[in-house]
Amino acid sequence: MADITVKGLTFEPFISHEEIAKQVERVAAEIKRDCVTECPIFICVLNGAFMFAADLYRVIDMPNSEITFIRYKSYEGTHSTGSVKQILGLQEDITDREVIVIEDIVDTGHTAQRLRDDLMAHNPKSVKLATLLFKPDSLVEGDAPEYVGFSIPPKFILGYGLDLDELARGTRDIYALKGNE
Repeated sequence: MADITVKGLTFEPFISHEEIAKQVERVAAEIKRDCVTECPIFICVLNGAFMFAADLYRVIDMPNSEITFIRYKSYEGTHSTGSVKQILGLQEDITDREVIVIEDIVDTGHTAQRLRDDLMAHNPKSVKLATLLFKPDSLVEGDAPEYVGFSIPPKFILGYGLDLDELARGTRDIYALKGNE
């Protein structure tokens, strides 16, 4: 893996697609072990989690499960705005359903907490959060996710669905902003 440049910023290799695949397998096994129903509903948070959700959902391989999509936005450029906007809301009835939210990254926890609050208003049986990346040192609101692929330091990350102003989502690997310690 070589460095990449996006919008004039240099990003260095951080997590390879091989490492990602191993963690997807592990997280899928944990979710399958913990599911109490045969028909959970997975909710992918767009846009960033679409690659992780697709890989995770295929590995979970639960024929009676369902997947749907919502969209929240809290980032502009390389920083969280601190404000969470719902762009696309939930369309399905989740009353008394086991819900697993699939996120790309949990940073400050603002979006994750907003998601949990919004979903709990629909009376599900449970809401659990699966995230590819978690920045425990950056968490200021809410609880840690139940399922975590990687715990990482507070660096700006892109690739494998994560972006910089909608760019670089399509890389197979994950990159960190160079010099962003």
